[in-house]
Amino acid sequence: MNVHLTAVHPTAIIDPRAKVPTSCQVGPYSVIGADVELGEGCRLLSHVAIDGPAKIGAGNTFFPFCAIGMAPQDVSYRGEPTRLEIGDHNEIREGVTISRGTVKGGGLTRVGSHILIMAYAHIGHDSVIGDHCMLVNGATLGGHVTVEEWAVVGALCPVHQFVRIGAHSYIGGGTTITQDVLPFSMTSAARDTHAYGMNKVGLERRGFSSERIRKIHHAYKTLLASKRNTSQALEKLKSEVDRGEDVDMLIRFIEKSERGVIK
Repeated sequence: MNVHLTAVHPTAIIDPRAKVPTSCQVGPYSVIGADVELGEGCRLLSHVAIDGPAKIGAGNTFFPFCAIGMAPQDVSYRGEPTRLEIGDHNEIREGVTISRGTVKGGGLTRVGSHILIMAYAHIGHDSVIGDHCMLVNGATLGGHVTVEEWAVVGALCPVHQFVRIGAHSYIGGGTTITQDVLPFSMTSAARDTHAYGMNKVGLERRGFSSERIRKIHHAYKTLLASKRNTSQALEKLKSEVDRGEDVDMLIRFIEKSERGVIK
């Protein structure tokens, strides 16, 4: 264990097999288990529990009473040494729970960088969270969920196992998600859990040009507002020469969907 004593509160417990750089702060009543590796400059404010195997990047802040890298909530789990990996500069708020992977799911739960995970959110085993995402208070991800970059999962949203949430999408609070959420879309329980439009404001904030937004909007009109079924809409979009890389990503997302997409 490599820890500068003044950076660790005397009530904290750190397993000798953990790796904690001297630049980290470990607050009162925090517990760091064996096989946990923290990056530079991480802050555990107080009452934080981190178990391993887990590799955590630099500059992450863990707020009180979050439980990170605990055993997966899966009845088939038998204590195998599965893993959690977390990137850099994430803010993990009060009461958040993030489970390690399972052997049958690949053995790894992976969380990217620059993510805000608000209070009491849960990330289930074998999930993959892309960079710059936001999980709002009480968002609950079942196992094997993929959340692509810049997506927002609203407050109190339960997300079914094996669902994919597309990049730059926005899910309104209290929406139950049982199918894949289209990239760039807005989905809400207030609209009968339908994709009711494009996340234009979010795309503008992220620097999308008006031309890129126009092409995505055209694709959404073809998918959602026309009388074509999904297969017909995809064929129409693929026949267009200058559709752009964003529309290509949208097409690939739909074609790879196993649970079906929310339209």
